[in-house]
Amino acid sequence: MDQPTLEIIRFIIHYGLHFLAPGIIALLFFRKDWKRAWLIMILTMVVDADHLLADPLFDPTRLSIGFHPLHSYPAILVYFGCFFIPKLRVIALGLLFHMLTDWIDYLFYINYLAGSL
Repeated sequence: MDQPTLEIIRFIIHYGLHFLAPGIIALLFFRKDWKRAWLIMILTMVVDADHLLADPLFDPTRLSIGFHPLHSYPAILVYFGCFFIPKLRVIALGLLFHMLTDWIDYLFYINYLAGSL
């Protein structure tokens, strides 16, 4: 596949995981209140505010995890701990899934695009 096609696939996977997958997770695990759970998980995207501290602001070749403060391993540990607090579970799940999505995006980059840039 050519690079522009791979970039489009990467974009669709990345933003599909950020916006659509939380809806599926909400439907599966929070059926009674799935719309609220989905909205909360979408709102955890505010964690990307830490990208404003980076230079350059956006680098498609950079792994966010371990680089940005709110994507750091200590932060991820806090998110994991919050998962076990019932009132914070949906927020924690949204944050943890966000980290997984960013990791999957980077894996896609190193496996399919790194050699073509």
